[in-house]
Amino acid sequence: MTSSHSPASATSPSVTPYDDMTPVTRAAYRARAASAEIAPLPRAVKDDALLAIADALEVRTSEIVEANAEDVARAREAGTSESIIDRLTLTPERMRAIAADVRDVAALPDPVGEVVRGSTLPNGIDLRQIRVPLGVVGIIYEARPNVTVDAAALCLKSGNAVLLRGSSSAYSSNAALVRVLRDAVGGAGLPADAVQLVPGESRDSVRELMRARGLVDVLIPRGGASLIRTVVEQSTVPVIETGTGNCHVYVDAQADLDMAVDILINSKAQRPSVCNAAETLLVHQDIADAFLPRALDALAEAGVTVHGDERVQSYAGASKATVVAATAEDWETEYLSYDIAAAVVDSLDAAVGHIRLWTSGHTEAIVTTSQAAARRFTQLVDSTTVAVNASTRFTDGGQFGFGAEIGISTQKLHARGPMGLPELTSTKYIVTGDGHTR
Repeated sequence: MTSSHSPASATSPSVTPYDDMTPVTRAAYRARAASAEIAPLPRAVKDDALLAIADALEVRTSEIVEANAEDVARAREAGTSESIIDRLTLTPERMRAIAADVRDVAALPDPVGEVVRGSTLPNGIDLRQIRVPLGVVGIIYEARPNVTVDAAALCLKSGNAVLLRGSSSAYSSNAALVRVLRDAVGGAGLPADAVQLVPGESRDSVRELMRARGLVDVLIPRGGASLIRTVVEQSTVPVIETGTGNCHVYVDAQADLDMAVDILINSKAQRPSVCNAAETLLVHQDIADAFLPRALDALAEAGVTVHGDERVQSYAGASKATVVAATAEDWETEYLSYDIAAAVVDSLDAAVGHIRLWTSGHTEAIVTTSQAAARRFTQLVDSTTVAVNASTRFTDGGQFGFGAEIGISTQKLHARGPMGLPELTSTKYIVTGDGHTR
């Protein structure tokens, strides 16, 4: 049996021939049955389950960190870059932070049942549009085991079941985490199948998940450009696209230089392995003489290699920076490392033109003291987030007050920007009459 079978029987396991299914399809059926159980649960029940998860993560930290060490060791043996290893690594400190994030999600308002709009129609019918869970959410992601917990917490809080398909490089970590999550969820009285690790480590299991239309309601890919492109192009399940982060910092002609240096270094070097780290610096030509020598020195001190155009390269001799010639490929690259592309632009509009040509649509920042320049930049730049005199690193569900995020959506349908709890819901209309007929 394949995922093309009607999901109607998913809530009646006794009449579902599980034995004829592949492991992935069987997991999807179980998730669909679980989603029907958790969708109507009140907030208190879901919050208790989340608090149980947070406690279990702390109690069983050593078990999780030990499993994670296996993944990290394999990654090092395979020559994986340090930026990827950083994203893969779990420590007791990071586990405490992950548990704290789960508690933060529990403290957030429950979006399910929220009235989006409502009114009494002229004929006396009461009409309400309310938020409801999406149903079964599939997450396909790369070597970031924290996503396993974030996704499970957000999906449970919003009444969804979740199918987790992490990368094989984090398999031991994810398997340990999901064991803890399922034990905690089941112990709190919820169906453990609301949280499942998709069976299998091969790409076949990913392809099967992408074709489970009718069983899986939506897929959310999190990772590099290749992964996201594959899911978007090959999935028959609806996809919410979370894009790569080719983020820009533009230093305007009327910028505060101290502020500009601080924002640049924070955007690039505070944690370069994440999607909201800056990957390109653009500098207005009128401020280049005053700003670039300082910026290049600061980048050098942070250990950043600059991939500069000819005008940026001309400032290299007077600085401690490592500046290499930029190629066309550099302008579209999400480095996720201590590298940054840099160019001098003739005007604000030239900066906007460069951004619109090369951006992934994630986050762009302008540093300026001019309200007019800030206004024009925010009007013309079409990305999920435009920051004025602030680091690109603020594009984050936690920083925005949404709690842990499921991802940063760079598309324009359904959700855009950091995806919190409301973005994991759909809506339905409740029509209440008193014998009304049309």
